[in-house]
Amino acid sequence: MSLTKPIPLYPPYIDLCDFVLEDYPQLEKIFSSNEPWWLEQFNWGKLFLTYIGRNKSNHTYDRFRNDVERFLLWSFIEKKKPIDQLRKSDLLEYADFCWQPPVTWIGTSNQERFKITNGYSAANEFWFPFKIQAPKSLKSQYIIDKKKYRPSQQTLSSMFTALIVFYNHLMAEDFCIGNPAQIAKKDCRHFIIDSQVKEIKRLTASQWQYVLDTAVEMADGDPVFERSLFVIASLKTLFLRISELSERPTWSPTMGHFWQDDDENWWLKIFGKSRKIRDITVPIDFLPFLERYRGSRGLLGLPARNENSVLVEKVRGQGGMTSRHLRRIVQSVFDLAHDNMRRSEGENRALKLKEASAHWLRHTGASMEIERGRPLKDISEDLGHASMATTDTVYVQSENKKRAESGKRRKVD
Repeated sequence: MSLTKPIPLYPPYIDLCDFVLEDYPQLEKIFSSNEPWWLEQFNWGKLFLTYIGRNKSNHTYDRFRNDVERFLLWSFIEKKKPIDQLRKSDLLEYADFCWQPPVTWIGTSNQERFKITNGYSAANEFWFPFKIQAPKSLKSQYIIDKKKYRPSQQTLSSMFTALIVFYNHLMAEDFCIGNPAQIAKKDCRHFIIDSQVKEIKRLTASQWQYVLDTAVEMADGDPVFERSLFVIASLKTLFLRISELSERPTWSPTMGHFWQDDDENWWLKIFGKSRKIRDITVPIDFLPFLERYRGSRGLLGLPARNENSVLVEKVRGQGGMTSRHLRRIVQSVFDLAHDNMRRSEGENRALKLKEASAHWLRHTGASMEIERGRPLKDISEDLGHASMATTDTVYVQSENKKRAESGKRRKVD
């Protein structure tokens, strides 16, 4: 069975742990009817992704899976050459391919890789290795042209990073003797040196007020939306990443992660990026939102130490929520807030609410605290940044502000 169009190779990590090729008839047929190195190098990828999934987050696994899968499919279908025989020029050719892939490799929506059919995993025909989507704020009137697909600089950099790590792993396992991706990255013609002033993706005070007012109005109208209000308030006020509220294999956020010290200060224990646990200060103004959400669940007062109730509970079923479900909650509030603001103040003022993602709430909260004059060191620690310099670069941009101030005084005559 020849492979003329790309199909998915690897399932989610939870399924990869129990992967049996016989459960994936299409893959089994493809590997049995092609060169032996196809299956061998598929297994190299499986070994690497198992290592990533075991030691990193689900998000990291998904990112590496995307890049390893594309790379192997390209080597099977386009290059027809084993990856341990590739050289620098081949990796640069692959970068060109990723810069402008064939339209038959590009999809226009998020799709599951496999679907269960008669008890077996079948490749989803609507899945593609690359994806182009309309800008969030223009989805209703945007016409997608696959020929216009170009990866962002961040996507291109992430691709090389993933392949460099992949090859390093193969070298450590004695499958490869060199790392062509590491050598090729320096000479990739598609990289642009970026020294632009970075714009913080955040909401204005007015836009945030519409979001909060909308969430409060939703919760007042129906107790089922108390959860939405709590999630919105937590992400903005506590500077949380969406993953930090979610249920993960290595961490289940509970009410008991809120705790009070001997001086009656409230804190929240968070498991964040790079597998680090940190404590975040909890402001007094946030406590009524916490009590309100707990009351909607039949939990009295503020959390007790070591209380094991789930932090953000599913309405149906048991346990915590995934990042995907939490994003949907935030998006539903953004959509309604946009409608409210558009009616009151016009589309131009409300437009950012169509562009915003859940992560904007973290940026919004941190930016507002900096504007309020709170010490940068304290904000940096609550954000979980490795250094105060990171916080300054992302939010304050001290050097750019000095440059802008001096630049304003230039004369024309």
